[in-house]
Amino acid sequence: MQVSEFQLIQQYFKSGAEAALARPNSPVRCGIGDDCAVLALPAGEELLVSVDTLVESVHFPVNYPSDLLARRALAVCVSDLAACGAAPMGFTLALTLPDVDASWLAGFANALAEAASEYNIALVGGDTTRGPLCISLQVMGSAPAGTAILRSGAQPGDLIYVSGQLGDARAALAFLDKPASNLSLAEQAMLARYHAPSPRLILGQKLRGLATAAVDVSDGLAADLGHILTASGVSAVINTEKLPLSAALVKTCPERAVEFALSGGDDYELCFTAPAEHRATLAALSAELNLAITEIGYVDAGNGIQCYAADGSEITPAAGYQHF
Repeated sequence: MQVSEFQLIQQYFKSGAEAALARPNSPVRCGIGDDCAVLALPAGEELLVSVDTLVESVHFPVNYPSDLLARRALAVCVSDLAACGAAPMGFTLALTLPDVDASWLAGFANALAEAASEYNIALVGGDTTRGPLCISLQVMGSAPAGTAILRSGAQPGDLIYVSGQLGDARAALAFLDKPASNLSLAEQAMLARYHAPSPRLILGQKLRGLATAAVDVSDGLAADLGHILTASGVSAVINTEKLPLSAALVKTCPERAVEFALSGGDDYELCFTAPAEHRATLAALSAELNLAITEIGYVDAGNGIQCYAADGSEITPAAGYQHF
């Protein structure tokens, strides 16, 4: 049966969006169904907006399960809000489909609604069209005026930190197509990091007033930290023995663990800089959130990144993911 664009939206996305509107203190005044969504910006706060596009066979494999795709797509975009210290408000979805597959759409829509509820962000509009599978998400959040954490504030003497662990998602690329039953427990753990990254929203908001600059690790630590360095006009020194590596990564890829942590990407952890005077505060924050926050180096004058191994030898990071 032929399904129109409006029937598709009504059948698969309207109920999840309406559930989000019903939440107490929702910032959404008007969501799906009008030419524009209407969001009420909290008094004294600024709007933060980010957009990401995921293309089949470029950003995710062909025949990737739709429920995993929905969760991953939203997490990737929400991670940008986390990097800036924003509280989520709403998001739009532009979905390009080769055809209407009811089973695929049901899995996608249900997982998207679950993830949106978890991140406290409402689907407020979007567009659907026919073509090669492609997903574009625009997220909107807010932060008190003047408190958004940008890439341009790092200063010489700041310490460099990362949240969580690095490299697992890159290692998982080697066995994305293998059945879970054929994977070791270590490989399953790393694959879970790829399928379901955890945007560090609470950490990002608590870093307001502490971090001088931040970025989420999407294209690789070295590449993404490089964006901070370029925007701030500074350099960095990284001690690779301090990189937070999971036991699963070290066990499975001992010879490439540091490489994957430096250049692998897809971790969606936060990398940020902060003055040394905040070291104790950040240690307490790590304990409060039950989340590793690891000091891996420092900011210096100049430009570029220098990475040193435990024996003092210099390591040249591989280039991170290149979009073009």
